[in-house]
Amino acid sequence: MDVLISGAGIAGPALAHWLSRFGFSPTVVERAPSLRAGGQAVDFRGEAHLSVLKRMGVLDAVTAASVSLPDMVFRDPSGRERCRLPASFTGGEVEIRRGDLSRLLYEASVSDAEYVFGDWIASLHDDGAGVDVTFAHGRSRRFDFVIGADGMRSGVRRLVFPEYRPKFHGYYFAIWDADGDDRDMTCAPGVLTAPGWLMFKSSIPPELMPDALVAPGVYFDSISQVRMPKVSSGRVTLIGDAGYGSTLGGMGTGLAVVSAYVLAGEMAAGGDAFARYEALIGPYARGCQGNPGPFLAPATRLGMWVRDRMFGFLPKAPLFARIDLQRASAIKLPDYAPVR
Repeated sequence: MDVLISGAGIAGPALAHWLSRFGFSPTVVERAPSLRAGGQAVDFRGEAHLSVLKRMGVLDAVTAASVSLPDMVFRDPSGRERCRLPASFTGGEVEIRRGDLSRLLYEASVSDAEYVFGDWIASLHDDGAGVDVTFAHGRSRRFDFVIGADGMRSGVRRLVFPEYRPKFHGYYFAIWDADGDDRDMTCAPGVLTAPGWLMFKSSIPPELMPDALVAPGVYFDSISQVRMPKVSSGRVTLIGDAGYGSTLGGMGTGLAVVSAYVLAGEMAAGGDAFARYEALIGPYARGCQGNPGPFLAPATRLGMWVRDRMFGFLPKAPLFARIDLQRASAIKLPDYAPVR
């Protein structure tokens, strides 16, 4: 069966890898002209994340490309340290730059999947037996299924579920390439900045934020969440941030690879695969969502004081340190049997 995947970030190549192992023929279409290099470090934590990487056969490569991050230090504008979070508390068991991970997943899937860069889906028509797809540049094609793995601003979601938009949480962030992994954060009410990183509170809704604010080489977006009662319609479904996005939520990368494994496995099992996928992934994904804006950049001086006290306490409380690990592991993975 032919499956079209929109998006070649993390979820898309991971899904292409699993679909090909289960006997499908995946095609990945990506709007960007090539893989996106660079980016901040992302992490994997807990048995579910690491188990899927091991089953994919990429855990050793991911570990070999891992990076070590310093403590996250919060300073006032004069440079005085207000508080810090140890790297052992904020990071996962494996940290890797997003661009390096994307490349590894692409390399693990490219021999068995077709990749089309510099193009995107313009329209979809699901007639119950298949999906007719028109592209912005390429010829129209027909697929058995279409999967939106195209992030928080998913074009597939916009076409199939136009009524559902990410819910804005009142903060924006920007990321750009900077030397090293400096996590020395300068903070003021509603603002947090570091080399290659900026977060700020704003009441301006995303649709009114001018594009002119974005410079070449800068990734700029709102802190938002995708909350939908269902992420599937007919022969189309969403995966990763497209269906369950939570900007800077901390576990989106792990969720993407776990979801790819589950979706491909359920599709291979046949029947009402999308319903089973949603039943298994939905509760897990929603448990991984969060809003880091007020947590990292409180809007008032009192809020900053409370944050500082809380950050001083958290590393000393093992129960809190295990919450993210518990959420990341809160799924029992089926043991699917790949064709190869």
